[in-house]
This record gives sequence, C-alpha cells and structure tokens, in this order.
Amino acid sequence: MDEISLSEARRIALAAQGFDRPRPRGRVDVRHLRQVLNRLGLLQIDFVNVLVPAHYQVPFSRLGAYPRERLDDLVYRRQEATEQWAHEASIVPVDTWPLLRHRRDRHRVRPWGFERFRDRDPGYVEHALAAVRDRGPLAADQLEPPAGGEPRRSGTWGWSRDVRRQVLEAHFGSGRLAVFDRRRDLARRYDLAERIVPRAHFELRLSLEEQQRRLLTAAARAHGVATAADLADYYRMKVGETRPRLAELVESGELRLARVEGWREPAYLHPDACLPRRVSAAALLSPFDPLVWFRPRTRRLFDFDYRLEIFVPKPQRRWGYYVLPFLLGERLVARVDLKADRAGRRLRVLATY
Repeated sequence: MDEISLSEARRIALAAQGFDRPRPRGRVDVRHLRQVLNRLGLLQIDFVNVLVPAHYQVPFSRLGAYPRERLDDLVYRRQEATEQWAHEASIVPVDTWPLLRHRRDRHRVRPWGFERFRDRDPGYVEHALAAVRDRGPLAADQLEPPAGGEPRRSGTWGWSRDVRRQVLEAHFGSGRLAVFDRRRDLARRYDLAERIVPRAHFELRLSLEEQQRRLLTAAARAHGVATAADLADYYRMKVGETRPRLAELVESGELRLARVEGWREPAYLHPDACLPRRVSAAALLSPFDPLVWFRPRTRRLFDFDYRLEIFVPKPQRRWGYYVLPFLLGERLVARVDLKADRAGRRLRVLATY
C-alpha cells in the first residue's frame, strides 16, 4: 500500500485535473478543449448565469481565455461529445455513451410526478418521439402541445410549465433522444440518439459490472488519488455497488491501494497518477468544478469548508450568493463573490475573503 502525505495527495489531485501545467500560449483551440474534456471525463452543465455557465468556466480555469463557441463546436458541430446524465447533467466524450446505459435504463423522469402524465397520455409521449423522427431536430416549443393545451405549473411538477419539454426530456433521459445542439436562448434541440451517437458507441452493450469498472477507472484518472466515496460520486454511483468493482480493479492492477495522511478511509491511486514537485496554479474555480464539487473531498483534501449559498436566505449566508474558491499553488486560499454586470460590461467583486 502506497503511503502518501496530504501535500502529495493535493499535488496528485491537482495534476490529475490539469493544474500542474502552464496555460497555453497564444490561441486556445478545439484541441486544448478536447484535452481538458478527456482528462476530466465530463463537464457538469449549469446555467446559473451570475458569472458564466459552469461548463464554460471549468476549461477557463485550466486554459485561460478562449472563445466559448469553440466548446460548442466540439460538442454540437463536431459531435465528439454529447450531453448526458453523468455526475448531474453533463457534457461527456461520446465514447462514454455506452458506459452510462445503466443510468438511462434506470432513469426516473424529472420533475418527480411527471410519470402520471406519461402514463395517462402515452399516445402523446409516442407522438413527440415520432415528430422528431419525421421532422429532425426539434426544440420543445416546435412540438405541438397535447390535446386540450398544456398543463400548468404545480407544486408536484416542480419548476417547468411546459409538458412538451418534459416529454422530450423523458426521452432524452432514457436514451431515445440526444441533444443535437442548443439555440441562442440555450434551449435544447433534440434528435434521435442513433442519428447523433456514432453506431460503434450507440450499439455497444456492456455488462453493468463492466460499465461500473470503466467509469470508476475514468473517475480515478480524473482524481489521481481518491476514496471509494469520491470515485462513486464522480458518476453518481452508489458506494456499496462500487466496492466490489474497486476490489476487482485493484486485483487486476488497474488501481493501487494507498493510505493518505489524515484520511480515515483507504484511498485508490491511479497507476498513471503524476506527483509534481510543486504546483504553481492560480485560478478561480466554479462551484461546479470537479476539483471541488464533492464537498467532503474538498474538506479532506484542502481543509476548505465550501458551500454554495444561492439557495440560502440572504440573512443566513455566511459568504455570499455565488462565491468561488481561489486556487493558489496547491491550496485553496480565498473566496470571491463575483457577479457579471453585462449591461455595464463590468465584473463586480461583491466581496473577498
């Protein structure tokens, strides 16, 4: 079993996430964005627009400034990646599609309670799929509403009023549809999954155990060193289901056991993990950055207690509405409450700590 100090674990983790290298000189192109996506395995999608949508900020933290349309080009024009439920809603390399089949097979329609409409009007559910098949990529507002109009918002249905969108999302979650692109208003346009995902990936069938092993290996590569809970959280798997797979990966030599200073749980070390002598990073991190999104790991690795407070009532917030950690070297050393003032073309720093 490898013995690793906490400082070494931090440097291994930062190297695995791409913070051990200087940002590119000159223009950042699709090749750099492809490298970031393949290294991390996924980019969590979040359109909280206080600063910039999270999936654009994560590459910025590693590469510096780049035209955001280049990431869109990689995903929606080149179709080297696709949207899927992975951590949460995420952008993943297209070859990850077959590894998430178990998620699609188990998909529960969102928002909770929408199953009642689906079961009550299966004809409309099939009509929506047929419309995409016949007409090509469609956004929800291009789909005819069900007979009698659209159900209004209710507490049971959650945040969306539009049944058309929920039907398309249900087909997306189960894998019948995939995201073709997003319009300027950020609305998804959906197409049949087999017209977007290359046949080799669309038709590949792997056992549940093999899907889990490959996802855990990808998570270990993105972490460098991690506990079972860290690895399970990366692709939202249950820890109990992953432990047998982790034991198999250790036995086959695809992972190594490690003991990290101060960690109560044993850790798993990816054999390709790099331990740089020092890390010279300086970056603001999105709240949805994979380096910090699993808060127990953030506390354990960086001694940094982090909570996103956008859902906390203002009088009860400790730090602010949309606070970003600041990485300097191998430590999280500050918090910055930022807001984009788009009308004034300014970046407002509401508070620093």
